[in-house]
Amino acid sequence: MTRLWPLILLAGGGIAFFAFGLDDYFGFESIRENREILLDLVDRHGILAVIGYAAVYALFVALSLPAATLLSVLAGFLFGISLGTAAVVGGATLGAVGVFLAARSACADYFHAKAGPWLARMERGFAENAVSYMLILRLVPIFPFVVVNVVPALLGMRLRLYALTTLIGIIPGSLVYASVGSGLGTVFDRGGEPDLSIVFSPEILGPILGLAALAAIPIVYKKVKHRRRGAT
Repeated sequence: MTRLWPLILLAGGGIAFFAFGLDDYFGFESIRENREILLDLVDRHGILAVIGYAAVYALFVALSLPAATLLSVLAGFLFGISLGTAAVVGGATLGAVGVFLAARSACADYFHAKAGPWLARMERGFAENAVSYMLILRLVPIFPFVVVNVVPALLGMRLRLYALTTLIGIIPGSLVYASVGSGLGTVFDRGGEPDLSIVFSPEILGPILGLAALAAIPIVYKKVKHRRRGAT
């Protein structure tokens, strides 16, 4: 039961967030209304504001709250592209590591005991291409972020490798959203709303998919090599 406490606390925090209606305060309209206050806080606290923002981002990720896009754009608005990207990448990585550790502590042993031999085979397959799989999943978020945080823990991935691939894999997407956020002030001045559809434009999505394809090369190479060996 003790091992379950980290997951219980994270789940409880997420439930409380919605139960108290805190999600009502997270939207671009709230940013518009409070932007002078937010910018003043950044001006007064400098790098401490960046560190604090990264900590808040980490908490949101750890609680699996659906605010990553908003917070990533806000980071670009408050800190600019470079510092905004750094705050997002640092916070998201820390939060993801927290979920990974909680899942590994609470569920890994039970999962292994119940899953049986098929899990061992899955672990071996994942371990052979862990870096490629993680980079692809981070670059192209096919599955929810929380799923990609939990599954590697259950498959026995090493923490250091998990943290490194997470950090590297989320940089391109974080950079894109921070870039959108850097122009948020102009958008607000015009009375408009940020156009997040730009993220899916060929100019943005193409290079990210290209990076994912590069990450997949080792997987394809090993499969082709294995088939050739089987054919001889």
